[in-house]
Amino acid sequence: MKNTVAARIVVLFAWLLPVAAQCEEPKSLALVGGMLLDGRGAAPVHHAVILIRGERIVAAGSAASVRIPPGTPVIDTSGATMLPGLVELHAHLLLVGHGDIASWFAWLEGQPGISTESVMALSARQLLSAGITSAIDLGGPLAESVSIRDRISRGELPGPRLSVSGPWLTSRPAIFPAKYQHIVATPEEAARATEANISGGADIIKTHGALTREQYRAIVTTAHDHNTRVHAHLYDEQELRDAFEAGVDVLQHVGSAGTAPYDPELVRAIAASGRPVVPTAAHRVWVLPATRDFPERLEDPVLRRQFPPAMWAELQRSFKGFADSAYFQDHAREESHREESIGQWIRAGAVIGMGTDSGSPLNFHTDALWREAKVFVDHGMPAPEVIVALTAGGARILGKQDDLGTIEPGKIADITVVRGDPLLDMDALANVQVVVKGGVAYDHARPVDPRTLPPAAR
Repeated sequence: MKNTVAARIVVLFAWLLPVAAQCEEPKSLALVGGMLLDGRGAAPVHHAVILIRGERIVAAGSAASVRIPPGTPVIDTSGATMLPGLVELHAHLLLVGHGDIASWFAWLEGQPGISTESVMALSARQLLSAGITSAIDLGGPLAESVSIRDRISRGELPGPRLSVSGPWLTSRPAIFPAKYQHIVATPEEAARATEANISGGADIIKTHGALTREQYRAIVTTAHDHNTRVHAHLYDEQELRDAFEAGVDVLQHVGSAGTAPYDPELVRAIAASGRPVVPTAAHRVWVLPATRDFPERLEDPVLRRQFPPAMWAELQRSFKGFADSAYFQDHAREESHREESIGQWIRAGAVIGMGTDSGSPLNFHTDALWREAKVFVDHGMPAPEVIVALTAGGARILGKQDDLGTIEPGKIADITVVRGDPLLDMDALANVQVVVKGGVAYDHARPVDPRTLPPAAR
């Protein structure tokens, strides 16, 4: 945080210390002075005010239209942009950007002092510090995933509002440990695995490719019987077609990793259906060149402070020769397809959600989402539409649009304040100053004591 902002608040807690409910929830809070983007794509409101009471927004608009009660704690957002809390639709809290997924899990097994939940808690802090107030964790052991979600919900840990999938369903193992996946061979097994995840507390179901249309149908039918949405990890065109025709709710990865463009008729059908696609465009084919061009990003001292020393040392070891790692072995082919892969969805007018595969190699939770947003702007998606996709659109894909995604009276006060104007330069999303989640302000994922904030004048 810049010094001018830091002077307005008191930092209460060190980065890796556990957070309990040390400060009372403010009765009211006002964000004053910044440009307001409401999440719906309306024209910006300049020099705006957002007034919060408890966890809800009670007023938002120009300074002339919003009266701030005397004594209300005020956060000065002058020179900044206030927008709804960002929504990350594809995160992996058990990954942290390590250069090789298989060796990351092998390293963790040899670290008895580092638990599954401690890694997830670290990732959750990083996501919140990046302005992300809601996220989907797509793949993890079920009990730990549910536990970390609930601990965040109770206020025991800082992090975004989590929706968790638990183990994904697939017919062939991926490179993750066994407890991260259910291997299914028949539609009946797929239905039973779906039931098991839901009964264990999963919010959504994730499939991981290599399934038949009948298996997809069994999963979708079972999940929908429980009012649960299904997200599918997809690259292959036939698998995409099968998942789409079986009624999968959200189509993840489609077009990322430089997948060759799909049949235009299939793309048009998906776009016309309104079924969301989450292409996770940047996580291979833009992150790798960006890191080749600026390998210093892997040694960022701000990022370094967010990791225990032993974990940071392991990350640095894993980055040696990153361009030649197995994860990026097809980069030449992938990069040759990347513009067309992402452009097909933009040109078709598809409902696009913003997800990043954050935590995958070189793809840190702290910067994955702004990089994703930048890719879409750079390839023809208007910046206001990208902001909507990051906020109201993400809330709609989560099924939480009644409470989240826009800045308006009655909505939960999830707000991200960034330095600069993301409508002019999407890189502004990298400069997070303050995050408000449920009416509580955070500086770098640490709660701000409202008693240290200047009060509104009488």
